Amino acid sequence: MVRLRSGLVWGLTLITTALATAASAAPASPAPALLAHQVPLELDGAGTAWLITSTALVLLMTLPGLALFYGGMVRRKNVIATITQSVGVFAVATLVWFIAGYSIAFGKAGALAGYDADTVNQVIGSFDAIFLNGVGMETAHSLLPGIPEFVWISFQLTFAIITPALVTGAFAERLKYSGLLLFTALWSLLIYAPIAHWVWGGGFLGSAGVLDFAGGAVVHVNSGVAGLVCALFLGPRKGYGVEPITAHNPVLTMIGASLLLVGWIGFNAGSAGGANALAGVALVNTILAAAAASVSWKIIEVMEKKKPSLIGVLSGIVAGLVAITPAAGFVDPKGAVIIGLIAGPACYAASVWIKKLLRYDDSLDAFGIHGAGGLVGALLTGVFASTAINSLSEGATVMNQAIGLLWTIAYSAVGTFVILLVCKFTTGLRVSAEGEEEGLDTHLHGEALESV
Repeated sequence: MVRLRSGLVWGLTLITTALATAASAAPASPAPALLAHQVPLELDGAGTAWLITSTALVLLMTLPGLALFYGGMVRRKNVIATITQSVGVFAVATLVWFIAGYSIAFGKAGALAGYDADTVNQVIGSFDAIFLNGVGMETAHSLLPGIPEFVWISFQLTFAIITPALVTGAFAERLKYSGLLLFTALWSLLIYAPIAHWVWGGGFLGSAGVLDFAGGAVVHVNSGVAGLVCALFLGPRKGYGVEPITAHNPVLTMIGASLLLVGWIGFNAGSAGGANALAGVALVNTILAAAAASVSWKIIEVMEKKKPSLIGVLSGIVAGLVAITPAAGFVDPKGAVIIGLIAGPACYAASVWIKKLLRYDDSLDAFGIHGAGGLVGALLTGVFASTAINSLSEGATVMNQAIGLLWTIAYSAVGTFVILLVCKFTTGLRVSAEGEEEGLDTHLHGEALESV
């Protein structure tokens, strides 16, 4: 019996050794082929941690930041509907980014119809990474080899979420929820993703030297122009210009603006792509510009209305944040303060005087703040960009910036108009006059704030 057991042990040992030897001698499975935009990950732990943090901060900007900022500025009967719009945009934009948005924005196209890959990539990304196919634990985007691609995807997703969410401010208090969801899906895929590719993904605007550190054109001018087109297409709210339409709760707006300010640190400093000195300058520039614009907005408001309103000074903060976004990693702190000081009056003029003169109903000043602020910031980036801050600033000009803005404005305006037509004849866009009078909270969602 002892000999039998010893023989069994000896036999099992031989078999195990043979299997181990065979396994070590077998050729290793080849690593999956990288997609055209990918490189092997060379992990930067500190940079990865900062981008994960920045992703959370930018997500905070939409939920709950923008939702509360917009929710406080509408009438009481439309608060829930306005906040729900931000939630709906979050859900739809996220799925669109997963399905194809990321691949279109940051993929690299191959040859197509007689055009070489480089030429095609100037205009559009690829469909190689739809549903995030080909993205793995060891892949990184070539733009940031030290950051896991899943982190990069998530960080850029938060930009894709907040951009269409900003548009909702233009048509607050009058849009169907079904129309919003369809509009968001089409706009995210057909407008946001291509423009992001043109500027950040290897497209023709970035190649031409257009500077946009964190989204002056891609996010703010794009959303502001789309918002203006939506406001003109839908027409004014019932009673606009005839009866008072006032913010029901400026305190909610204050909370939302504060969350936007905090989240914007991730928006701008996160766009440095790592835990580095460039993130530091983007951080201080962001805070300085916000403060400067709030002061300059307040000065203009006091000169005209004799009193500074809470919503006014908060709008000034957001105007400064918008304007510094394209410049945050290209200018020094003195340039940031000047940009902020100019942005306050410029956005005040767009939100108050120009809107009143042209009589369009941009409900919550999506164009007045984001469109105008983005334009100011992008153009002034060409003035104040410094090679002492960022070597990419070399050769920066106002003309380059203007060309990038013109492409963005034209494509966003025409594309948004076409998408609105599609939505009008499918889901429909505007609620009925009776529903608008009743309030979107109860009419669309069957919910309402309790009476005080």
